[in-house]
Amino acid sequence: WMGRLAAVLLALTLLLARAAIAQDSTAATPGLVPAGYGTLRQEDIAVRLTTGTLQLRVLPLDERVIRLLAPDSYTALHRLVESMAPRIAAAARQDGVREPALFLVTFFGLQDQARFVAEDVTITSRNRFFRPIAVLPITPRWDEQQLRQRETATAVYVYEDGIALFEPFTVSYNGTTSSDWEQVLPTLDSERAAVQARAGRGP
Repeated sequence: WMGRLAAVLLALTLLLARAAIAQDSTAATPGLVPAGYGTLRQEDIAVRLTTGTLQLRVLPLDERVIRLLAPDSYTALHRLVESMAPRIAAAARQDGVREPALFLVTFFGLQDQARFVAEDVTITSRNRFFRPIAVLPITPRWDEQQLRQRETATAVYVYEDGIALFEPFTVSYNGTTSSDWEQVLPTLDSERAAVQARAGRGP
């Protein structure tokens, strides 16, 4: 009898521990909010770097983030990801990645003949180093990897899964590192609460 009781208590302890872990995981990774109620601009959730002759803007394309944007921005980015879905899936499949992390990366030329190296945009999250497994150009002349002054070049970057979007991470390029995302996180939290409140009231 005592043996059976001990076994039951052990099983109950394991179940409670698993439930606590699941709850912590859910709390650390917010779910989807309804689309169409956000008010943020793309600039509010972008990581920026300036290095030599270039400026970079790195924007997560995760639905949990872009649904917090104003409706026009959300729709544009959502449709962009949908339109590139076959290319993204092929790139992920080639590297055996099941849930790729997607970012929109824009290079901006600060002067003529500003050269960039596309593959050098890296992310560090939870002490792991991520290089893009694929770079999918959107703008023309991407392969030249050179910009005129005020010209932009934009691509969707595909990284392997494991980047913790709702924790601080850093973005690096050519020896310059930005930790802007740490300042973005409180903005996301407050907008998520506001979106849920707006959605609760209805349109």
